[in-house]
Amino acid sequence: MITQEMIDRINELYHKSQDTGLSEEEAAEQKELRRKYIEAIRVNMRANLNRISIQEKDGTVTDLGKKFGGVKEV
Repeated sequence: MITQEMIDRINELYHKSQDTGLSEEEAAEQKELRRKYIEAIRVNMRANLNRISIQEKDGTVTDLGKKFGGVKEV
C-alpha cells in the first residue's frame, strides 16, 4: 500500500534530482518507491476491472471479472 509519505518522498527525490542530482542510495530509493507505486496502481486497477459487469443485448449479465480476471466464485 502506498502512503502519502511515500508519495511525498517520491516527489521530493524527483525535485532533488532536477536540482542537484541524487546519490546512488537516493536513486535506488527512488527506483524502489516508484516500483511500489506502480505495483499498487496495477493491483488497484486490476481490482476495479474485475468488478465490471456487462449487460448483454439479451438481458443477461456477464461478470468480466469471473470470465477474464480469474476471480473465483465465493
